[in-house]
Amino acid sequence: MLQSMTIQHKWDFRARLRFRAFGWRGSNLACQRLKEAVAEIKKAAKADPVAAGDGVVSLMERIWPAFQDVDTSSGALGGAVNWAQEELLPIAIAAPADRKTRDGWLARLWLAIEDDGVDYLSVVGDRWGGLCASGEVASCWADRFLSLLRIAWADPQAGGYVRGSNICLSSLLAAGRRQELSDVLALRRYPSWFDRRFGVQALLRTDLGHLRIGLRRAWSW
Repeated sequence: MLQSMTIQHKWDFRARLRFRAFGWRGSNLACQRLKEAVAEIKKAAKADPVAAGDGVVSLMERIWPAFQDVDTSSGALGGAVNWAQEELLPIAIAAPADRKTRDGWLARLWLAIEDDGVDYLSVVGDRWGGLCASGEVASCWADRFLSLLRIAWADPQAGGYVRGSNICLSSLLAAGRRQELSDVLALRRYPSWFDRRFGVQALLRTDLGHLRIGLRRAWSW
């Protein structure tokens, strides 16, 4: 059952992950604060999954503002940020939130991605189709980027980079628009696994679907 509610939850991590909370040598402390935030949200998810989903979004919003001054050359902080996304995004994806709440989450996440100075939130983009929670919403987000992506990738003179390209591809996949996904990937002048993996997932889903149909037919014999 979808939950519609005014989400009110006091998160301890909000005070710890404030704007420019960490200096150049703050990588270890930043990683520790991330671990604490993940544990806090996971604990809350057991009692209130919608509030926990909102907590996931709130944490994503704070990652770049809090960590922008930290030296990331060791890779430790980047790894911790990716780990936090992998741990928490399933909570937001599975949360039984209503359409209005989820649309708000997606709008906030997109603003966080636009503000992200080093692409910390790439995993959020990769999971966008799941975060949409419906083919209808995913299709709307795909349309938001698809024309721009086609123009950029079809232009031999352009660099081909479009912020939100993984959002578009993930949304096309989630919306079941596999032919359009294949067509736009074919425009890519220099294919990259980071893009092609969405096409591979589409093929796997198609093959699995055919396999299920075949098994059902065989069982009926």
